[in-house]
Amino acid sequence: MTDAQSTGRPVREFPDRCAFRSAQRDDPMLGTAFPAGRLLLVEQPGPWGRLGLEQSRFDPVLAQELVKRLGRQGVRVLTIRRPGRVEGLLSRRWGYVDCRAEHPRMRWGRFIEDTELLTFDPDRQDTEPGSLEVEGDDAPVFAVCAHSTHDACCAIRGRPVAAALEALAPGRVWECSHVGGDRFAANVLQLPTGILYGRVPPGSAGELLTRAQEGEVIVDLLRGRVGFTPVAQAAIAAAHRHTGLLRPADIRPIRVREIGADAVDVDLECAGRRVRVRVHRERSEPYRMTCQAVMDSTAIVYRPEVIAAEVSGALPVG
Repeated sequence: MTDAQSTGRPVREFPDRCAFRSAQRDDPMLGTAFPAGRLLLVEQPGPWGRLGLEQSRFDPVLAQELVKRLGRQGVRVLTIRRPGRVEGLLSRRWGYVDCRAEHPRMRWGRFIEDTELLTFDPDRQDTEPGSLEVEGDDAPVFAVCAHSTHDACCAIRGRPVAAALEALAPGRVWECSHVGGDRFAANVLQLPTGILYGRVPPGSAGELLTRAQEGEVIVDLLRGRVGFTPVAQAAIAAAHRHTGLLRPADIRPIRVREIGADAVDVDLECAGRRVRVRVHRERSEPYRMTCQAVMDSTAIVYRPEVIAAEVSGALPVG
């Protein structure tokens, strides 16, 4: 581990990179976690191409089949590997994560041949791949995007964070393929809760681990929670900040109502209280969203504001 990683000093900045430019603009991050609420993690050491598993040492035809089939079932496939160089594994890990439930869950197993994963059906436990014992494990795991061939910022900023976390929580950290939002690197996905953080510096590794062990979120780094709509993600973040409740299970969207072309009201149950958040949708100014972009584009940004809160559990009608 380098001095910058071990001491938490800032990683060298590159002003021409998308993550630096995004941070300088202070692009809003809320509501940008991906919509899939279930994940299949596939360990594949070595280099990855832009498509991750489909452009790795995993059989490309089988990888494409796996990604497409599970995608139709609402399951996102993430390629994972341990921080640092790992070669010559006799078996590799797979993990299935369901982030949707009130109590998210995670299962791990091992496989030897790529073909073993083709039997996997997330809705049937009897199809789990491999002949070795499957383990349930809901202790926090961190997947840090370090997908350099998708965007250099993911590696430049992600790998120091993965190394810093691994030093504090050995065996609980993976580098992973693209999770979206390259400009928000370093991006860290906490599992099994599905909490997605952005602009994470290596010096925050200790706080990330502590908060995860305590079952709490870090609101200032929050991008959203996978499996929820962007509007709901933004509203949940606003409710965390407004109420001071930091446990994901304490904040639950219960009603969503469009109030115009550019605004949505979200009612949330917050540990016995009701909070209403109005989320404004705006179109950003054009800019280069990734390092590989050849032209400017725009993004939808979500700006939440709490407009009503009642201790009694009742909210104004309308």
